[in-house]
Amino acid sequence: MVPNAITAAAMCFGLTGIRFAVMGQFDKSVLAIILAGVLDGIDGRVARLLKAQSRFGAELDSLADNVSFGVAPALVLFMWSLQDSPRLGWFAALAYAIACTLRLARFNARIDLPDQPHKSAGFLTGTPAPVGAGLAFLPIYIWIATGSDLARHPLVVGMWLVLVAVLMISSVATLSWTSLRVRRSARMVAILLLALVAAALLQEPWLTLIAICAVYLALVPVGIVRYGRVKRQRAARAAASSGTSPYEPALLPR
Repeated sequence: MVPNAITAAAMCFGLTGIRFAVMGQFDKSVLAIILAGVLDGIDGRVARLLKAQSRFGAELDSLADNVSFGVAPALVLFMWSLQDSPRLGWFAALAYAIACTLRLARFNARIDLPDQPHKSAGFLTGTPAPVGAGLAFLPIYIWIATGSDLARHPLVVGMWLVLVAVLMISSVATLSWTSLRVRRSARMVAILLLALVAAALLQEPWLTLIAICAVYLALVPVGIVRYGRVKRQRAARAAASSGTSPYEPALLPR
């Protein structure tokens, strides 16, 4: 019950974000959906800690994620900016919401597959739904922090939303928490940095969220390069075990 209750609470936060957007309180709307993302990161860990994993919990988590990180951000951004260009804006919102649904459906379809190259190497396939929602709100962060009208322009928001949608359904290998291993000698520094980030979120939340988005986007090419190195190492090991060169195709028997 405990992890499923956390998942349901996360969905309530996502739906409450839509309510705040209807009332025009977009800052509270974004914070509610971010809190939903925090709870979404907790429920799986609680389930593993309590040894309470279940297929029901996995399905509930995906359905809640679709509401909180697919439907809610699309509606919030439409009400905030995209409704000023209703035709193109609505297509951008639909593209994002559908991309989130497709990503979650792909995850569910592969959840029982033993052979998942990205996952076995400690990487993710594409941008996760909670991270996608956080990235989608980047124009709102900039607008609240700077008051820039350009950040609220429907064309800018629409193009950004489509880009985030493509990142979510792409097959690009992105870094996961397991791939971000900190060396033992640098753990104290990492703890210090995390503490400073937490303090910055309390002091300057919107500027800090902008910085977090920038760091994540900068790490996308790093994930691609690191996974390419892993693929080459796997190919070399496979070639060594079969006695062929990793750069030459093996001869097929006639």
